[in-house]
Amino acid sequence: ARSRTVGELLAPTSPFDKKCGRENWTVAFAPDGSYLAWSQGHRIVKLVPWAQCLNNFLLHGTKNGANAVGTRLPRQSSDSSPKNKPCEHIIDCGDIVWSLAFGSSVPEKQSRCVNIEWHRFKFGQDQLLLATGLNNGRIKIWDVYTGKLLLNLMDHTEVVRDLTFAPDGSLILVSASRDKTLRVWDLKDDGNMMKVLRGHPNWVYGCAFSPDSSILCSVGAGKAVFLWDMDKYSMLRKLEGHHNDVVACEFSPDGALLATASYDTRVYVWDPHVGVILREFGHLFPPPTPIFAGGANDRWVRSVCFSHDGLHVASLADDKMVRFWRIDEEYPVQVAPLNNGLCCTFSTDGSVLAAGQDGSVYFWATPSQVSSLQHLCRMAIRRVMPTSQVKNLPIPCKVVEFLCYQI
Repeated sequence: ARSRTVGELLAPTSPFDKKCGRENWTVAFAPDGSYLAWSQGHRIVKLVPWAQCLNNFLLHGTKNGANAVGTRLPRQSSDSSPKNKPCEHIIDCGDIVWSLAFGSSVPEKQSRCVNIEWHRFKFGQDQLLLATGLNNGRIKIWDVYTGKLLLNLMDHTEVVRDLTFAPDGSLILVSASRDKTLRVWDLKDDGNMMKVLRGHPNWVYGCAFSPDSSILCSVGAGKAVFLWDMDKYSMLRKLEGHHNDVVACEFSPDGALLATASYDTRVYVWDPHVGVILREFGHLFPPPTPIFAGGANDRWVRSVCFSHDGLHVASLADDKMVRFWRIDEEYPVQVAPLNNGLCCTFSTDGSVLAAGQDGSVYFWATPSQVSSLQHLCRMAIRRVMPTSQVKNLPIPCKVVEFLCYQI
């Protein structure tokens, strides 16, 4: 089935634009669903209120020039707080943007720094931050509501390829870089770098937190998929199975599954607690043998993401297709065409998939399905119980297999 197009945001073009400089490597939604951000190519990041985008798509059809969205923003009273006054911003980051991540604060989560007598920033619950990873190795932190630069983090020596905030509101930020390291930053301690995670022998392409913020997955060149204990900042295990560079990863909403995308034409869905591959989604049929999987082909998988219902995975490959998969089916349930796609992510409520290409963003409606009570119970249990504890429960084997996503 073909996915229904919701809309598109097109980057402004000029006759002197070099096409190769307008890759959209990253697109992100704010945790509360209030904003959408994407890299328009070169040095520019566009921040727009997401609700207004959807309204524009409904009112004016699917096509929107990226600069036209702001002209239809509703006027707000001057005494309203920034939280209630979403404004669009165009941010010049000073260098090519490779990665984006939104972060929001929970006051109960204190800084992990021992010396907390004085801080330049005191991020409150109404704070929304945007981190941008740049070509020169810098990470710039922006205030989403004002568009102002707050912090400039400068320890990486190569491209910052990916960024991820801990979901627990602690404003712990992890960056993945081509300098073969991951770095852990505490934004509640004015961006202090807490730890350097070493172990990748080659470039690090991506990183993702588990929903409870206890585990970090990092993926990179040389078939690397690593899991890290974020309480001890130590490596938990290496996951082996891919045959080429691994370029993207994401945990399921309950943390029981991990999806990884690779240039070997496959998406694997793992049980991260035991390191077993549960599902394989192939983008080339018949699948290449391991000796050929590392070669150049037009099925390299560029991006993968989990839907909020825990039942669907979206992938984006070089064969000009976006695919929607159910985790319990072998073939895609929906597809959509996209040339030169580089990144994809689900909206906060899971109703829309956004994919980036040549500085623009395209949106599709995601497969809609009412989750069964069995699946909702499974997700509730797996949010609090790892695989080892589930297997020790005094329940029938079939139920254990279901809870472990083995059937």
